Amino acid sequence: MHRRILAVLGVLFATFVALVAMASPAAAEGQAVGGKLENRVEGVKTPVAGVEIAVVGDGFQGTATSDADGVWRVELPALGNYDVTINVETLPEGVALTEEDKVTIEQVPVKPPLFGGLKTVTFPLGQSTATTTSLWEQTAQLTVSGLQFGLLIALGALGLSIIYGTTGLVNFAHGEIITFGALATWTLNAGFGLPFIVAAIGGLLLSAAFGWLNNAALWRPLRKRGTGLIAMMIVSIGLAIFLRNLYQFFAGAEKKSYTEFAGMAGLSLGPVSITPTDIAVIIISLVALIATVLVLSKSRLGKATRAVSDNPSLAAGAGINVERVITFVWVIGAALAGLGGILLGFTQQVSFQMGFQILLLVFAAVTLGGLGTISGAIFGSLVVGLFIQLTTLIIPTELKNVGALLVLIIILLVRPYGLLGRRERVG
Repeated sequence: MHRRILAVLGVLFATFVALVAMASPAAAEGQAVGGKLENRVEGVKTPVAGVEIAVVGDGFQGTATSDADGVWRVELPALGNYDVTINVETLPEGVALTEEDKVTIEQVPVKPPLFGGLKTVTFPLGQSTATTTSLWEQTAQLTVSGLQFGLLIALGALGLSIIYGTTGLVNFAHGEIITFGALATWTLNAGFGLPFIVAAIGGLLLSAAFGWLNNAALWRPLRKRGTGLIAMMIVSIGLAIFLRNLYQFFAGAEKKSYTEFAGMAGLSLGPVSITPTDIAVIIISLVALIATVLVLSKSRLGKATRAVSDNPSLAAGAGINVERVITFVWVIGAALAGLGGILLGFTQQVSFQMGFQILLLVFAAVTLGGLGTISGAIFGSLVVGLFIQLTTLIIPTELKNVGALLVLIIILLVRPYGLLGRRERVG
């Protein structure tokens, strides 16, 4: 049964590689520049229609008007650098650029990415007049945003924590697994035209297969050779750099969006405005976390995982297949990370370095809660998510991550084994 599961995961990953190879020839066709105009108000995005966009460069001049979904596209005669300008006079009343210097985005490079030739250009839009909200309304809105962000961090943190607790490996390439889930889903959704639900399921399965491949091709051989944990940690840093550049090479550096569920109108729940997509993200994250905790605490394989985490030698002596348990942990951990990346693609656009950008927060959450502990990873993630959002009430948004890491340092000076860790055992 174990070999069949591994075979299926291997086939899934090989299928993804084959699909990438099949899609490559289309990269040179249909070069264009385009995007989606969305008015962002208190975290809620709505499409902006009827806005003119002009594209100029290399003797070419083209225009487009955003449709009902806010989407615009200008076909280009050739690759090169183009200036893209938004006609602010065509913006609807109450909508304006939030950055005045973004009226014209100069020298936009149009190169052939892996899937299609669309170069995405984003114009930041928001309310043209300042609106005042009470401190209570701001706090309520930021609390909901913090809980949502904390749950997404928890998906990555839980996977990282159980891998560390079982193998002792501090995996700096875990952020690239998060990115893999988002890019795989975007590829199936935007590149191959699959419905998002189907693409998300495919991205989740491919993430699990990617975790299995990581362990089978790299970490298992290193463990058998007796490689030390410090050396393996350095290998993970190198792997992270390699994968990040590989993603950029194939998928391009521009940010991407899923083709469905974008620009949905918000729902007003008292002082909080939230979109149906955000509600779905919160529910899916909670279900995934609860299901994982139940599997690890109630199932036979979960109990074996805890035994290996406590003492691998004793677990092996008791008849537990340690390598099988580690493979299970890698598959589950990668699937959770991939799911986190898929859902993170809703709150921010998909990019080749999205996992790297939140990796430090994932480490902060795991360390804050207690290395190797399930409850600690989840609790630490919620604390980090809430703190990051709520601190924007008193500090600039650009410094919100710095504040979270500062609190982490202070807590570790007082309680180095984490909030829910045990003094006699770190993890």
